[in-house]
Amino acid sequence: MLELKDGFVLYHGSYCEVKEPDLAKCAKRKDFGQGFYLTTSKEQAIRKQTISASDSCGTIEEGQKFGYISTFEFNLSGNLETHIFENADVDWLHCIAAHRKKKMFIEVEREMARYDIIAGKIADDATNATLTAYLAGVFGTAGDKEADDFCIRQLLPNKLKDQYCFKTESAIMLT
Repeated sequence: MLELKDGFVLYHGSYCEVKEPDLAKCAKRKDFGQGFYLTTSKEQAIRKQTISASDSCGTIEEGQKFGYISTFEFNLSGNLETHIFENADVDWLHCIAAHRKKKMFIEVEREMARYDIIAGKIADDATNATLTAYLAGVFGTAGDKEADDFCIRQLLPNKLKDQYCFKTESAIMLT
């Protein structure tokens, strides 16, 4: 079960140590939109530390050839709008599609824009080919029940880890 609670430890893997996340440096077309991404899985963070520099929310030192795992403790305070996708289902799939491909499921992207934090399963390297095929229409038209169901069936055998996207400055202040 995905949740956010006081004292929650979350990890971020990247080329650089991130002490103070900068949302302006975060990539825009990610699973839940532009934001600072964290996970409860240290193993997932280790895999992510080798991603491209554009995926990082910090500054990379010239000549640096290693990565960092930055650890954050979530301190619940204030009144933040959060949305948690409990499962990799059609709503989760449409949210990821809306954020990864411009002008797809525009109403979903607009709805998700109101949240400070979005959490759900991560679509990682093991699932990226399936999601790319879905977005390209290989399984049929995205949004059609048959295409959605087929894509989700392809994703479910994977042991999908979690991700937490901190989308606003108010949310970042809690880490």
